[in-house]
Amino acid sequence: MAMEPIDEWIKRHEKEPEEVAKEKLNRFLKAVELKVPDRVPIAGAAGDFLCSYTGITWYELSYSLTDKVENAVLKFVHDFPSDWPILLVPMMLEGFALALAFAEFPDFSNIIRFLTGPLHDVLKDKWSKWPGRELRDNMHPQFLGGEFMKPEEYKQLIDNPVEFMNQVILPRVCEGLGKPGSSKWNGAWIRAGIAMQKVIAFQINLFTAIAKAGYPIIPLGTNAYAPADVIGDFLRHPTGAMLDIRRYPDNFKAACEALVDPILKVATAVPPTPPVPLFFIPLHLNEMLPPKLYNEFYWPYLKRIIETLVSKGYKGFVIFEGDHSPHVDTLLELPKGWGIGWFERPKDFIKIWEKLKGHTIVMGGVPTTLLASGTPQQIDEYVKNLLNKIKPEGGFIISPSIGELPAGTPPENVRAYINAALKYGTY
Repeated sequence: MAMEPIDEWIKRHEKEPEEVAKEKLNRFLKAVELKVPDRVPIAGAAGDFLCSYTGITWYELSYSLTDKVENAVLKFVHDFPSDWPILLVPMMLEGFALALAFAEFPDFSNIIRFLTGPLHDVLKDKWSKWPGRELRDNMHPQFLGGEFMKPEEYKQLIDNPVEFMNQVILPRVCEGLGKPGSSKWNGAWIRAGIAMQKVIAFQINLFTAIAKAGYPIIPLGTNAYAPADVIGDFLRHPTGAMLDIRRYPDNFKAACEALVDPILKVATAVPPTPPVPLFFIPLHLNEMLPPKLYNEFYWPYLKRIIETLVSKGYKGFVIFEGDHSPHVDTLLELPKGWGIGWFERPKDFIKIWEKLKGHTIVMGGVPTTLLASGTPQQIDEYVKNLLNKIKPEGGFIISPSIGELPAGTPPENVRAYINAALKYGTY
């Protein structure tokens, strides 16, 4: 019986991992240069499916920096190979407010960009909830955000965003810190540093092992954020931010303006790093805003951040959460080849592609609902049709619509996605 393409690829990973890793890197580099590679790069997906398939809990994935977790991740990337596995191990949640609070410390600001379980234990932040703590062991970590700034405090934020985040917001959100300058404050930051060192040491060992299994090292590089999302995610909650746009439009815009420089300071703290000098931005309020408000309160500041970073030699990796279709034309204002746009669930993915092909590296295309509830035959047919329409142009990375698959996703469906991309994605 003939082997499936995915099984042949797995065998090659086992026999010649270095050669496979080189092929993947070349494939990825050509795609992000808007050129035609040998095959459409395949992005992986994990989430609840990684836990259910390998038998580890979310608590273990968030807190246990052990061989058990490393072995589970290595089995996962072996059984479901991809060109670009986007893995958050240990699990990480939004924490860009922490990076902003330390924007004046370029050796530190990017390192503290994400919240992890061990960091949450030290800071006791109210932005997030974690398995084994506020949640059951088998529950996905949750970013809640919240309302931690009053509307009348916009002036403080506008006058000095970094000081406001450090001296006002962190003490309100992080019960483990105490008052700024107190012994509790100083001790907590030392403990936070120790916690982050342990996480980083685990990640270095894990990603070294993944590289030996046939994967090029393609780090996310540096981090930036949309100013309006800083307000919505960490300060006013999305509901408060939406109300502020109506009630305090001048303050909202002035705050976005004031946040641009510290965000760029955090982002440029890490120089452009080969092989792909990526900067990562996840968008959140974008889907909630109609084009008129998006173009007035969101896009001008995000655009300036992206353009500045691209001019300095970085390349974007932006997740357009929700349906970004109403705003997609604005991306054509950016320089050609500015970066990768990962589109979560546009109403019509092909329309997004037709707008952006040859200008933006487009990523996505395969609904997670199809992977979770379809059949292998349906997935094969869907991927075949998708690639028939998109593949000839280059500049495309096939991916699930978001990087997390639910726990009940049939393994044979994930195999079918990879198998179909291997069969129909070759140029």
